[in-house]
Amino acid sequence: MLTPLGWGTAAVSAALYAAGWWLGYPEPAVLAVAGLAAVAAAALWTLPRPRLEVRREIAPAKVGRGEPAVGVLTVTNAGRGVRGVTARDAAGSAEVAVDVPRLRPGGGRTVTYRLPTDRRGRIPVGPLRLVRADPLRLARRVREYGEPQVLLVRPRTVPLSLLPSGRAHHLDGPTSDRSPAGTATFHALREYVVGDELRHIHWKSSARTGTLMVRQLVDASLPTTTVVLEARPESWPEPDDFELAVDAVASVATAAARANFPVRVLTGTGPVADTRGGPEDVEVLLDRLTAVAPEPGPRSTVDVVRRVRAGGSLVVVAPGDAELGRVAAVRSRFDRIVVLRVRPSGPASAPPGVHVLDFGDLDALAEAWRRLGSAR
Repeated sequence: MLTPLGWGTAAVSAALYAAGWWLGYPEPAVLAVAGLAAVAAAALWTLPRPRLEVRREIAPAKVGRGEPAVGVLTVTNAGRGVRGVTARDAAGSAEVAVDVPRLRPGGGRTVTYRLPTDRRGRIPVGPLRLVRADPLRLARRVREYGEPQVLLVRPRTVPLSLLPSGRAHHLDGPTSDRSPAGTATFHALREYVVGDELRHIHWKSSARTGTLMVRQLVDASLPTTTVVLEARPESWPEPDDFELAVDAVASVATAAARANFPVRVLTGTGPVADTRGGPEDVEVLLDRLTAVAPEPGPRSTVDVVRRVRAGGSLVVVAPGDAELGRVAAVRSRFDRIVVLRVRPSGPASAPPGVHVLDFGDLDALAEAWRRLGSAR
């Protein structure tokens, strides 16, 4: 297609030709013909479509916020020689210039470049946009090659120890369908599935129903770590503060999951993740937290806390003006309550039964968390 310069050249050339013909002067007509010929030649120059094979790799495909990630782009010419082209690869809202020199038939070029990871989220990478333009820049044609891929920029985390719940849970305590599978406490009867142990079959119920029924046993001794994030936009005027809050949530949640404890993560709009605990749940938690963003919700942090099932540890991540008094009102429902305040403007006294930790970065969070653990 013609560039603005190409359209301008065509328009001026047409006007010169008309003026020369109307006035009877051949010189403007000659200039007009030359201009129109240049525009036509430019359009023909950009008409051929290069046959390119584009292969892209992202390493690693999942990365913590701020950590390095690179794209490796391999361009191979499957047709005739290609010249007079420039290329740009999309990386989120940015574009990365790709040096594509003249490619002989069958020739290739591999380019490595850094991808932006300063913001959490799903970063689309690609497709490769090849721009072919004539030497006078009168015409330009843009074509896309290769399939787009996604770089997952997840929250940053720091290693944290698991705080004790502060209460010994009896093996015959409350159970639920979300309790980790175990061998200690009877929860319910369910139909047999392949892989169940035969010693768990409940023969009386199986005879009565005509279907093999097994006893579902769970381990009720593991307290749940509940993490509640304040996510209303008006609470986070600074986007960097919210990113730090999500990093803190991820650090606390993954620490509990690595210790094989159940984890719940919630915001005012509802649950983000609910895992049973285990190293494999770390990936689930980080992937779910990647998509968390400030959004209006019908409930505040305290409203969410009031609806959480009692028991285990409660960690609230909120801005510096966290409503500590209202959080303290539910302290009897949990074994331990910790409020993490992100970059507060000043100190605050902790209500009875509530631990308050102020931090301005992840290193400060790790240090405050360590002191809290050593003080137990």
